[in-house]
Amino acid sequence: MKKLLLIAAMALFTLGSYAQINTPAPSPFAKMEQVVGLTDVSLEYSRPAMRGRTIFGNLVPYGKVWRTGANQRTKITFSTDFTVGGKELKAGTYAIFTKPEATSWTVYFYTEYQGGGAPSEWDDSKVAAMVKVPVQQMPMDIESFTMTFDDLKSDGANLGILWENAYVGIPFGVPTDKTVSAQIEKVMAGPGAGDFYAAAVYLSDNGKDINKAKEYMDKAMSMIETPRFWQLRQQSLILAKSGDKKGAIKVAKASLAGAKEAGNTDYVKLNTDSLKEWGGL
Repeated sequence: MKKLLLIAAMALFTLGSYAQINTPAPSPFAKMEQVVGLTDVSLEYSRPAMRGRTIFGNLVPYGKVWRTGANQRTKITFSTDFTVGGKELKAGTYAIFTKPEATSWTVYFYTEYQGGGAPSEWDDSKVAAMVKVPVQQMPMDIESFTMTFDDLKSDGANLGILWENAYVGIPFGVPTDKTVSAQIEKVMAGPGAGDFYAAAVYLSDNGKDINKAKEYMDKAMSMIETPRFWQLRQQSLILAKSGDKKGAIKVAKASLAGAKEAGNTDYVKLNTDSLKEWGGL
């Protein structure tokens, strides 16, 4: 019995010793980041190697869903909405699964991106988009599984997959034109309520031109359908600084009423103190 215990202890010690040694991963992790138009796209995947093996149709069988790489699921993240195969997807993270064939691949953007390998039970409701793309034969072998961002344009790119002697490119689109057009319309239309409000508060808080601050605040309030109590609070302070105590009291009372309705005790006290100071209570 003592001999068995000694052997077990030595085995545990040996395993513990090996656990402290770092060795290279057979399929190293890779992370890529690419700006496409105005969209940030990031890709995380692992890179198995050929090592003399036949890959497609053998190691990676034809007609079966593949994790597209090794280890954890390959993940792609978009900072904006985007399109794949003519379908619009929401900004966020997706797993990339593929079903390779000799002449074409089916590519799936899958909403359940956590975990390793393909799902044990495939759920069609989690397929956000599916697209079929042709296989292009490469003139040489690619030893390590590789993913790329290719053919970059302002409104899209191709997500490339290369391994062995095969290349597939998955086109995706990003809403650059829509985003830029909206910005142009906003700028050309002139400053909005938020711009005037922010400028007014800045000028007031930093001891700048108080009359200009009042002018900006008046413009902001004229553009806001129902000003909130914190906005009214800032307007009352600017009116008081500009010498319009009567106007400041009127607006402070409106802010006080709004703060009471919202149950905001901090603004109730602030407005109450100011109204006492200005002779409004």
